[in-house]
Amino acid sequence: MPYQIYVVELTKKVFTENRKFREANPQFNGVLECLYVGMTSKTPKERLAQHKLGLLSKKGIKLSAFLVEKYGTILRPSLYNHIAPIKTKKEALEMERILALELRRKKYAVWFN
Repeated sequence: MPYQIYVVELTKKVFTENRKFREANPQFNGVLECLYVGMTSKTPKERLAQHKLGLLSKKGIKLSAFLVEKYGTILRPSLYNHIAPIKTKKEALEMERILALELRRKKYAVWFN
């Protein structure tokens, strides 16, 4: 099952309201957006809907990331469309990390798992 990397824009409130997010992004100057980078076996649109609805898995495990559920607004396909679907979960997690750090270097404020 292929995995896709996706990016969700977060409201800037996340930076003022969430200490961990702020501490993870000392490079942020307030000009660009706050972002969440994730990976999924669903479409990015389906995954964003799961986050926003705060859905639980069949086993009762929360499927949404708190930051996306509370602060997520829209998908930012221009930031991830260049990444082809990835075959393994391990490779997808590594690509998620690489993209997140690349976006931080460009002065976005970014959260990833």
